[in-house]
Amino acid sequence: MLEVDGDAGGGQLLRSSLSLAAVTDRSVTVTNIRGSRPETGLKPQHLTAIEVLADICDATVDGVERGSDEIVFRPATPEGGEFEAAVGTAGSVTLIFDTVLPLAIALEESLSLTVSGGTAVKWSPPLSAYQRVKLPLCREAGIAASVERHRTGFYPAGGGMATLTINPSSLSPLSLGERGALQGARLYSQASLDLEADDVARRQAGATTKQLEAAGIDILDKEILSTAADSTGSALTIELRYENSRAGFAALGEPETSAGSVATEAVSNAVAFNEGSAAVDRYLGDQLLVFLALGGGELTVPEQTAHIETSLALLETFGFDLSVTSETGRVRIRNDQ
Repeated sequence: MLEVDGDAGGGQLLRSSLSLAAVTDRSVTVTNIRGSRPETGLKPQHLTAIEVLADICDATVDGVERGSDEIVFRPATPEGGEFEAAVGTAGSVTLIFDTVLPLAIALEESLSLTVSGGTAVKWSPPLSAYQRVKLPLCREAGIAASVERHRTGFYPAGGGMATLTINPSSLSPLSLGERGALQGARLYSQASLDLEADDVARRQAGATTKQLEAAGIDILDKEILSTAADSTGSALTIELRYENSRAGFAALGEPETSAGSVATEAVSNAVAFNEGSAAVDRYLGDQLLVFLALGGGELTVPEQTAHIETSLALLETFGFDLSVTSETGRVRIRNDQ
């Protein structure tokens, strides 16, 4: 039985612990769950992730209740099939998908998971970035996965829905050390239908185009969408496409926040990343460490964040020893297996 101290991280540390337990066929106890957070223990979103994973893996789980600060997870072999889950309100759909995605390497049959909740909410990758940045890079490493959005969900009501489909997969080493030349940017701007009269989605895209072009970044494509949603909201994602990699930068519209301000938030992060030399951004780099551990290869990130340090420590607990090398303006993480 492996033991993981959850005090050093939040929900991602918990989700990664369970994903790794499932694909390595190891039982794990996670203690002090979210111990350093203002509100400790399991929240509804974490409970949903645990329940979905337990269902897929026919796992025995102790401590699955709201506020619990310790769980014991004993997985069996992951199985394919059709699964559904409701996060409730605007809990992140993509974070539930992230918990399940690594199971692709352990499946013998296809799996589909339909989740309702938030598709463009704070503290998680919006579905647009998940579809167009993370999954394409995972597919290049052998993960056969795709996502279909059925409905958009903004904070606070949520009400979004999407389906993740994964097929049995064999990982190949990640090759994300050198990103190559910038090819340009793709924009994905969406807003709820009640903002259509104010043309919010189009104005977000227009402001983003002007700011990126002023920074010398070409626009390859735009997708502008007004969509049905239970709550008023908007979202913007910038995908930077390089020869050998992709990076995504998102911003959400809020009351009293102008379309230009939403654009500026996303553009400033995209431009700052492009001025460096890393192949993936720090958030995506953290999310890809599980696949680096399981399949080998390398990736470069702009810096070694606290989240990345926590993830590396978790991987070491599961027996994966990745090398970390500081270079000028970036950090290289390798797994030579």
